[in-house]
Amino acid sequence: MKLLEKVFGTYSERQIKKIIPIVEKIESYDEEMQKLTDEQLKGKTVEFKDRLDKGETLDDILPEAFAVVREAAWRVLNMKHFRVQLIGGVVLHQGRIAEMRTGEGKTLVGTLPTYLNALSGKGVHVVTVNDYLAKRDSEWMGQIYRFLGLSVGCILHDLDSKQRKEAYGSDITYGTNNEFGFDYLRDNMVIFKEERVQRELNYAIVDEVDSILIDEARTPLIISGEGEKSTEFYKVADYFVKSLTEEDYEIDEKTNSVILTDSGVEKAEKFFHIDNYADPENMQIQHHVVQALKANYSMKRDKDYMVKDGQVMIVDEFTGRLMEGRRYSDGLHQAIEAKEGVKVEKESKTLATITFQNYFRMYAKLAGMTGTALTEENEFREIYGLDVIAIPTNKPIAREDCPDVIYKTEKAKFRAIVDEIVETYSKKQPVLVGTVSIEKSELLSEMLKRRGIPHQVLNAKYHEKEAEIVSHAGEKGMVTIATNMAGRGTDIKLGEGVRELGGLKVIGTERHESRRIDNQLRGRSGRQGDPGLSRFYISLEDDLMRIFGSERLSAVVEKLGIGEDDAIESKMVSSAIESAQKKVEGNNFDIRKNVLQYDDVMNKQREIIYKQRAEVLEGEDIKDEILSMIKEIVYYAVDSHITGVEEEYDEEIKKLIDYLEDIYLPKGMIKPDELAKKSADEMKEELYELALKLYEQKESEFEEEQFREAERVILLRVVDTKWMDHIDNMEHLRQGIGLRAYRQQDPVQAYQFEGSEMFDEMIWNIKVETVKYLFHIQNRSDKAPERQRVAKVTGTSHGNDDTVKKQPIKKEKKIGRNDPCPCGSGRKYKNCCGRMK
Repeated sequence: MKLLEKVFGTYSERQIKKIIPIVEKIESYDEEMQKLTDEQLKGKTVEFKDRLDKGETLDDILPEAFAVVREAAWRVLNMKHFRVQLIGGVVLHQGRIAEMRTGEGKTLVGTLPTYLNALSGKGVHVVTVNDYLAKRDSEWMGQIYRFLGLSVGCILHDLDSKQRKEAYGSDITYGTNNEFGFDYLRDNMVIFKEERVQRELNYAIVDEVDSILIDEARTPLIISGEGEKSTEFYKVADYFVKSLTEEDYEIDEKTNSVILTDSGVEKAEKFFHIDNYADPENMQIQHHVVQALKANYSMKRDKDYMVKDGQVMIVDEFTGRLMEGRRYSDGLHQAIEAKEGVKVEKESKTLATITFQNYFRMYAKLAGMTGTALTEENEFREIYGLDVIAIPTNKPIAREDCPDVIYKTEKAKFRAIVDEIVETYSKKQPVLVGTVSIEKSELLSEMLKRRGIPHQVLNAKYHEKEAEIVSHAGEKGMVTIATNMAGRGTDIKLGEGVRELGGLKVIGTERHESRRIDNQLRGRSGRQGDPGLSRFYISLEDDLMRIFGSERLSAVVEKLGIGEDDAIESKMVSSAIESAQKKVEGNNFDIRKNVLQYDDVMNKQREIIYKQRAEVLEGEDIKDEILSMIKEIVYYAVDSHITGVEEEYDEEIKKLIDYLEDIYLPKGMIKPDELAKKSADEMKEELYELALKLYEQKESEFEEEQFREAERVILLRVVDTKWMDHIDNMEHLRQGIGLRAYRQQDPVQAYQFEGSEMFDEMIWNIKVETVKYLFHIQNRSDKAPERQRVAKVTGTSHGNDDTVKKQPIKKEKKIGRNDPCPCGSGRKYKNCCGRMK
């Protein structure tokens, strides 16, 4: 491989060779652009849009558009893109990752493809790692776009719906990966299309792409709402159901359901203090009662499930084994937990979830930039279909990267680091010390205090303040201790007279498990051809050395008879460290890939649900879909009840009527003896014809648009309820599925197969519930269907390997009746969500 690279150049070099002619074309416009007045330069934006409308492509106008941005940057910011930055801009426009060393001006590079792609009018998202950088870059680089007549928005954590919608409506929108991801999830939970804030996902440029698409890829985004009420409600419903007598409910073994009789409905209305049990307003009560009935009168302990160690475990009906990690869907599992008096699971409920991998793969075009991506090139290519192009530096790198220094103990290592800092400080040469944890930063800080060395400690907590401190880390006499991520994205410029002292010295206090993070630290020094020096200090007690084969190294060190404070510089040790890092990187990639394999199953399901949801939101007439659901339910009811066994025929007819009366038939409308005279096919026709008449009757009680809206709202609410339950059930399935490996079963395949069955079951439940609520809806002109509340978000996290970014609901301040509705619809609260209060 190395020989081929020498002959033909590396992959990046070969790709850059193809880009050079484009760069030369950009540069050829330079003189022409300089001659334009400000107004003429601004007028280019209108000209480009016009040319695109007439059929030219973004690639056609790229050279001239890039030249326009280059000139605008010079006039507005006094910055002009170097040749290598133009190469980086082309790479980003092509939907690839540009690896550019720290200090090479990535932020400025991003302006080229951002402007060009924004001309399409479909929007460009520039994704950063924190709010501070999003705000800084939108204001700083935003000057170029605004000068050229484009609008710029910035999504920050505390914006409301209206402000978010406005920011997303801009030509260019800056924000963090979390904010973009959560807005996508929230948009797929709204009941009215006006409440959505995002547009289509067109083009994203991800800054620090390795941090966002690799480091954070094990952390799915989750919006969660409080589920305490529903947990309690399972117990209440269980208490009610246990008070019923046999004439209050009827068991239908064919469809494995239990329904209330008239006397049961009366008792329910009395118990829950409601007027009409069948009203859509009482959806939650009906849901809990239905599941409590099934749990108590249909599900049998030690047959369908067992209680073990305080947990309800499902018994596999075919093998008789306990099914680890499986939970009954649709709240049935909680109903059984309430029945058995064990803890009813899930105080918080997942409302929506997605991994970053699947969110970012939805963009029509994706690109990224970072100082360090080549070490993860395989992952970028395999997961995201992105290749990595290493862009040459503007000036040759003058930084000296010294070999690692190795000590036997951590104590000795830190003593040596402090001595090195003291000596460097005495010469007034600035030094940046990278640590792997806050704890190590504080230990080092204490040691420096004892030696009387003034210094700053950064822990990647206060982005704005830290960026300010880091920007001064290259000044004379500065000592800065920082955890690896602190101040990332901020340039360290050398102070006066520092070049002569050797530039910024970077000291690493131990090797990180990823080579990429080490390279980021080194790269803080030696920007734009500046001098600098980097060195890592290591001990055999460091985590990486301890976990990955330091026994052999320890034996070598013992043989050499090296004392505690003696340092070793050894190529063997350095290569052992690198192979340990490669091992860890490979392991982490496998974990992320595993997360993705599972989420891919959910992702296909999420795409189906969200696509159908969007169609309903867009106001499409779903009457035909509803009629098709009705037909399916009627035909299924007949097929599942009528077996053709003569002795059971009368009983089957009765059960069939009871089943359909629970969904749409008025009580007593169909006489069992009349239906019994018909064949199964004739029954289907008659029952469906009757359903259509009842549907038309229900429709006539409303104005046309009012009824269409009711259909849409009911379907959306049912979909959301069932989808949330499904997410939870899939998560439970996944947690237990790993144990299938012991049975020589591929866990991912098992998850895919069972998850698919659960999804089909959910889709069927959606149809039944939608039809049921539609037939029971009543026209009350003073009331409108209540919308699902969309969770407000604040970030907390929990978990180990698969850390979860969780977003619980906040308690809201009281809203006045005439205040704007917080859902973002633009209506007054009393005319919107407040209509049900």
